[in-house]
Amino acid sequence: MKRILTTAALAAVLAAGGSWLLSPTAQPPMGAASAQDSTDQADTAETQDSAPTAEVTDMTLGDPDAPVEVIEYGSFTCPHCADFEENVFPQIKENYIDTGKVKFTFREAYFNKYDMWASLMARCGGEMKYFGIVEMLYGSQQDWARQSTEVAVADAIRKIGLQAGINKDQLDACMTDGEKLKSLVSWYQANVEEDGFNSTPSFVIDGELNTNMSYSDFSAILDERYEAAQ
Repeated sequence: MKRILTTAALAAVLAAGGSWLLSPTAQPPMGAASAQDSTDQADTAETQDSAPTAEVTDMTLGDPDAPVEVIEYGSFTCPHCADFEENVFPQIKENYIDTGKVKFTFREAYFNKYDMWASLMARCGGEMKYFGIVEMLYGSQQDWARQSTEVAVADAIRKIGLQAGINKDQLDACMTDGEKLKSLVSWYQANVEEDGFNSTPSFVIDGELNTNMSYSDFSAILDERYEAAQ
């Protein structure tokens, strides 16, 4: 289980010149904030560099009117999230999402620039490709997230996008979209404030926050919620 990058740190990075996050070769600007920087700069970022979140689309599976709602917060570089994707999610999808019992939403959380690059790439394919790309990212996490250089990581993420059928020009545009990045960071901040999660994977099940769990524990909660909704 990983702890998420604080919203203050993310906001401070944007205030200091967050466009460096978009480039695997660029260095952080002089004075760029880290997670240990003072909150003064973060406060400035939140007031001066906030971006609208309405343009960020929730990526959802299942019946929109399903009686139980699950929101997962996951990081693409989080090993526990990859384990959940491989070993727990397929059972939840088969037994609860595909049967109309659960509406499932996946929302990205950010530890680092790799998470942000992966998020920009995954969303570049639109809603039709998104969950397939999520599966590809988690399935190959050991390969792309452990590359020795940032350039290699960025290239590996782009390769996944190309394999998913995203046009190269479209992919390059998505992964250098600074305004989209600001919107995603603002959206992430709003999600943290609303749901109060501080690690991944975390799950909001009908408004109640839960941390990582086994399939048996997860299904017990879903069964209870489903029965209560009948």
